[in-house]
Amino acid sequence: MLIEFSVGNYLSFKDIVTFSMEAAAISEHEESNVFFFDKYKLLKSAVVYGANASGKSNFINAMASMKWIVLNSSKETQATDQMPVYNFSLSTETDNKPSFFEVVFICDQKKFRYGFEIDKDRVYSEWLFFTPSRREVRLFIRNVDDIKINPTHFKEGKGLEKRTRPNALFLSVVAQFNGSIAQKILVWFYVFMIISGLDDKTFMGVTAAQLENEDFRQKLLKYLKIADLGIDDISMEKKFELSESMKDLLISEDGDFGEVYDISIFHHKYDDKHEKLASKVKFNLGYESEGTQKFFGILGPILAFLGVGLSTLVIDELDARLHPFITRFIIELFHSKQTNPNNAQLIFATHDTNLLTNKLFRRDQIWFTEKDQYGATDLYSLVEYKNVRKDAIYEKDYIAGKYGAVPFIKNFEVLLGDE
Repeated sequence: MLIEFSVGNYLSFKDIVTFSMEAAAISEHEESNVFFFDKYKLLKSAVVYGANASGKSNFINAMASMKWIVLNSSKETQATDQMPVYNFSLSTETDNKPSFFEVVFICDQKKFRYGFEIDKDRVYSEWLFFTPSRREVRLFIRNVDDIKINPTHFKEGKGLEKRTRPNALFLSVVAQFNGSIAQKILVWFYVFMIISGLDDKTFMGVTAAQLENEDFRQKLLKYLKIADLGIDDISMEKKFELSESMKDLLISEDGDFGEVYDISIFHHKYDDKHEKLASKVKFNLGYESEGTQKFFGILGPILAFLGVGLSTLVIDELDARLHPFITRFIIELFHSKQTNPNNAQLIFATHDTNLLTNKLFRRDQIWFTEKDQYGATDLYSLVEYKNVRKDAIYEKDYIAGKYGAVPFIKNFEVLLGDE
């Protein structure tokens, strides 16, 4: 599970900013929105607000980039390949300087802190620490090509220093050579799932494939009924078997789940007296509304995370094409001990101010992105405002500009004037 994520000199982030899932010393929603893991008090969810082009998607993109680099730098890149890193380009201060990534997380019942500084061509520094009890212990630290290993706690890295290319992460190399700690950390990054709410058809197959499990089908149907979509039943037939090379993808290469699965939705039929008939009408899922299709598709990854727990799901534009009540229902699935007994975490970006209420979130769960006059994004939490009461009307105050992170729209007289 995630504790902190930091990024700097990447896309619109000039200076290092830190996002935290560690609960602050406040009393709101103690029974539902927070959980304890050992001595750590963590949040089950967090939401990020901000104007268009303020950096919300860049924040989530930074998480995705760090994940990609960790999982692929040692196996998919060659010595001359460039890494997908884009530094802040609106200042001479950041020219020719590496981007910064760091994550603090719980893995294998321990707290780890891992990070690196990297540009398109090489890794400049890299570090891994863990906290076995109270005191943080270094596992390895890298400065350009000089890698120092803790001989007691990270023996698995010994002898692999020379096998690490300038543009490859040492952690990834050690994992490739079956290092136990390194492999567990790569698994943590693998299940640190980041998806786009605008491109939901790319994970529609995840939901479709799970319909073969009757328990999952019944649970999915239950939630579809709760959402009041008029759906009475669902069924799925495979159009063809996936090849071995495609089984991990669960969907066709172009993201069109219909190429692999034929999903049907059933609605009740009524007679001329509006009496419900025993027969049902069958429709292909593709004929349902965009919102219904998205809710169907996104429930697969969500239910998977709720079932496994101890992992983090990040969704950009969660609310796109969804009614605010349905978005709220998804959030409450993570807050409920009944539906989220294993404490999975949800982080999402949205423009839906209907969700911005003290009935749903604590102040430390609400985050904002805002660009300064020089184009650099700042990231901050509502709990940092000392004069905001826990019973404040967050939505009203946010729209009024009290927390920043809203667009400044010029009036039409200025826009239509001579200047």
